[in-house]
Amino acid sequence: MRNKKSTRKAAAQGSRYKVKNWSEYNEALKKRGSLEIWIDEKVEEQWYYHGPSQRGGQFEYSDKCIEMACTVKEVYRLGYRQTEGFLGSLISKMGWEVQVPCYTQINRRRKKLNISIATGRKGQKEKLYIVVDSTGSKVYGEGEWKVRQHGWSQHRTWRKIHLAIDESTGEIESCQTTTNSIADEDMVEPLLKDIRENIDKFAGDGAYDKKKVHDNLERRKIKAIIPPRKNARIGKHGNCGGKAKPRDKIIRQIRKLGRKGWKKKSDYHRRSIAESTMFRYKNTFGGKMVSRSIQQQEIEVRIKCKILNRMVKLGMPDAYPISKAA
Repeated sequence: MRNKKSTRKAAAQGSRYKVKNWSEYNEALKKRGSLEIWIDEKVEEQWYYHGPSQRGGQFEYSDKCIEMACTVKEVYRLGYRQTEGFLGSLISKMGWEVQVPCYTQINRRRKKLNISIATGRKGQKEKLYIVVDSTGSKVYGEGEWKVRQHGWSQHRTWRKIHLAIDESTGEIESCQTTTNSIADEDMVEPLLKDIRENIDKFAGDGAYDKKKVHDNLERRKIKAIIPPRKNARIGKHGNCGGKAKPRDKIIRQIRKLGRKGWKKKSDYHRRSIAESTMFRYKNTFGGKMVSRSIQQQEIEVRIKCKILNRMVKLGMPDAYPISKAA
């Protein structure tokens, strides 16, 4: 019988994968650091604000200018002052005849930006298979090493990031940022509301197995792929010969095929796309937020999600398993 150490080692090894499109993916990885990807030359023509007058002080720079500055800040992990200096040297090299916004202006204007992470596929006939998940991002507090060694002297604060991802492309279709006290099922309605395309399937883990979630999906005519808890029971309407709810059908399928068989038949394993996206988010930007206010944090997350979508369009690995763990 395997001991716990060998079992963890085998689980960690898992299946080995080989990337079929390594040449294209390698080029996409290099492009992620290119300024041409993140600096649009058309922004020079829309650098200054030309909209309606504001009460009090007037805007000097356009939203596109501020959004570009914030994008550069997140991609290269710069502070606000460093962002101003970076843009100043960059614009000077490019020969643009514009002034750079002050770091305080970038900070103030960012919280009023309307960041759209839409993938620009309006009018497509294919319906989406949406997978959802949430993860935590630290706002402030002590490091893990200090807490482990000496205990905590101040509590760490976290925010929850809720993502809805297109299973076929890996692009983020919708995102929400909340405090850590908000349950996952409460954010299903806001996530779906931001998606304009038609949705065919919705997959989530057991945290989304709630009545309000199933009722919402049934009202929208979206097929739910959510595993019920192990002691789940069929509702009274389904047992009394009435119209069975979609969740009741899932329970019957699990009783017939087994939980593993149901997951395979329903393509539930594709929900792992959401976990992969969470990993890419934290691997790219880290697991900590820079902004302090919840309003700024929401904009920070949306900008980062938009950056991830652009990286996906540059190219993603196409891998296949070559062996499995013994």
